[in-house]
Amino acid sequence: MTQQWNSGTYDTDMAFVSRFGESLIDLLKPQPGEVILDWGCGTGDLAAAIAGYGAVVSGIDASPEMIAAARSKHPELNFILADGQNYRAETPADAVFSNAALHWLRDAQGAAASIAGSLRPGGRFIAEFGGQGNIASVVEGLPHAFAAIGCADRLELPWYFPGIAGYTTLLEQSGLIPQLALCYDRPTPLTGGEEGFGRWLNTFADGILSVLTAGQREEVLAIMVRELKPQLFRDGKWVMDYRRIRVSAIKL
Repeated sequence: MTQQWNSGTYDTDMAFVSRFGESLIDLLKPQPGEVILDWGCGTGDLAAAIAGYGAVVSGIDASPEMIAAARSKHPELNFILADGQNYRAETPADAVFSNAALHWLRDAQGAAASIAGSLRPGGRFIAEFGGQGNIASVVEGLPHAFAAIGCADRLELPWYFPGIAGYTTLLEQSGLIPQLALCYDRPTPLTGGEEGFGRWLNTFADGILSVLTAGQREEVLAIMVRELKPQLFRDGKWVMDYRRIRVSAIKL
């Protein structure tokens, strides 16, 4: 399955991704002159924010659309088209930073090994991403919706949402020693009023829905809206049931 990204609508409709990531920079504490990798940089806004502290920042992302947008928005920075599940930096970095990206890398072991392999000894890894129970409403609802239109065999979920114990164990096995591991609920309001959920689904589940015809896609969306609206729509907006893992680790 290939996830397609529209970088324009991502920046407008999904601006909360970068906004919530700003507090993660406080945990990173970038220093002038440090070499820092933004793992899954998207359109580059957080990489630029980190560079504002005087760090030397490179961003990597597997999406050509995202990398093109990042290079256009922030031409002063270095952005690399690369798969975070097998990338190795040529020069070991002082820190790897990642916001809202690691749950797209289903080869979690490969990603952890790649991150460790891109850090110098004593380098730090700071990340936040979807944890166990993240968007449970959607994870549970999509199989029902696909089954309802007779397409159950076409559904493939693209996400990796681990628990704290499993993920910290994975980090340790890769030579990254956790210093902080937190899992917490973060209800996330969407823009767009009644249409907010449809925009979210068409952005973050585009790869899932791409196996359907246009008509089937509309049917799935209608089923999801009908089933989830009582749970997720309140005070005129959709509020997604996000649950996040935030971690800090040091490379041995």
